[in-house]
Amino acid sequence: MHPIKLAAALLCASLAVPALAQNAKPAAPAAPAAPASKGFTPPGQSANKPIDAIAVIVNDEVITQRELNERVGTIVARMQQQKMALPDAADLRRQILERMIIERAQLQLAKEMGVRVDDTMLDRAIGRIAEQQKMTVQQMRNQMEKEGTTFAAFREEIREEIVMQRLREYEVDNKINISEAEVDSFIATEKAAAADQFELNISQLMVRIPENATPEVIAQRQKRAEEVARQLRTGADFAKMAATYSDASDALQGGAVGWRPSSALPPLFAEALGKLKPGQVTPIIKSAAGFHILKLVDKRSLAEAQAAETVQQTHVRHILLKVSPTQNAAEVKRKLLELKQRIDNKAAKFDELARVHSQDSAAKGGDLGWLAPGDSLPEFERAVDSLKVGQVSEPVETAFGYHLIEVLERKADDVSKEKQRAAARNALRERKLVEAIEDWQRQVRDRAYVEFRDESLK
Repeated sequence: MHPIKLAAALLCASLAVPALAQNAKPAAPAAPAAPASKGFTPPGQSANKPIDAIAVIVNDEVITQRELNERVGTIVARMQQQKMALPDAADLRRQILERMIIERAQLQLAKEMGVRVDDTMLDRAIGRIAEQQKMTVQQMRNQMEKEGTTFAAFREEIREEIVMQRLREYEVDNKINISEAEVDSFIATEKAAAADQFELNISQLMVRIPENATPEVIAQRQKRAEEVARQLRTGADFAKMAATYSDASDALQGGAVGWRPSSALPPLFAEALGKLKPGQVTPIIKSAAGFHILKLVDKRSLAEAQAAETVQQTHVRHILLKVSPTQNAAEVKRKLLELKQRIDNKAAKFDELARVHSQDSAAKGGDLGWLAPGDSLPEFERAVDSLKVGQVSEPVETAFGYHLIEVLERKADDVSKEKQRAAARNALRERKLVEAIEDWQRQVRDRAYVEFRDESLK
């Protein structure tokens, strides 16, 4: 894959793992730690002096009260910023600690398996995060330090995110196989039911069943789910209930899952949601992982989009110059402007200059071929979209360096069979991941030795 296309794929993937109930953290990287908001002092913490006692032991490591208090402060600040109703302080504290236990168990497993993230890989990931925030890394660092968060702590948080993602890829993602027969069947089913297909915006609440749970434990969990369902029927706020009672890893986002094609959901969920109107919630749904309650936030038809689905493609070439110890950014831009002037004055042809000067695709005269949306970095794609056919851009900065870009031609094609099959394969894969990752996280948690030093946190 061309490096520009590869970088775009990495950027789009970011650190997210597609899932319904099992994203270890929000899709977007976690916000920098923030102090607890005024008026909210976590139980067991003095307003003037934080406690650094052991909260819980996870295998051979500990989570301290200080770590827990810092995470609570961050989550509370984030929920208040998003105008979410806060659960009871003790319930929220227990919920956050459970997330921390699961994370710690995963990081320990990753360490045992030798999963590592070096500084070079970490720097690239942080660079992509800064790009998404439309900042330089230094600007992002300055903003964090202004808010009271050290950049070193942020780096380690992102390192842990990547480690857990790599672990899940090895333990779960790479073990999911989609056969060609499954793809064929999926496409046939989709075509037959196109008029009835919807994309659903959903939220969820899950009461987890521990692995090898006794009938008594299962009955207790079911009773808890029934009490939640009762409160929802009497008008309780779904997001607040999810943040209070849900064992799913998206609980602290109010259980928000977002938009999902109905075909990408487990059939058990899709069937129950199909009977709802926006704003309604399902009855309790039992799966191997636990008891689920889903809320249909909104839905929209896919039939019209499929009928007119086309992909706008652009034939592009570029001249890339990279910043180096012997050539700074100002010198690179000045050189590109000189090349652009020669092209505009018809003193030289674009492809001829690309063969001589470009540090990418020089042998092809800078030709990148046909690019579809998402094939290139966002800033590169924005520049391409702003150009007319035959027009040459001003110098455009990306993570690779500075580019002169020329649009050669454009076309709008129907979605190819290859893309249709790729989309089907992705939908099937996501459907399997929903259950596989939840089951795997449950097993990791249940295999861990967990000792609560503070009984109130159980």
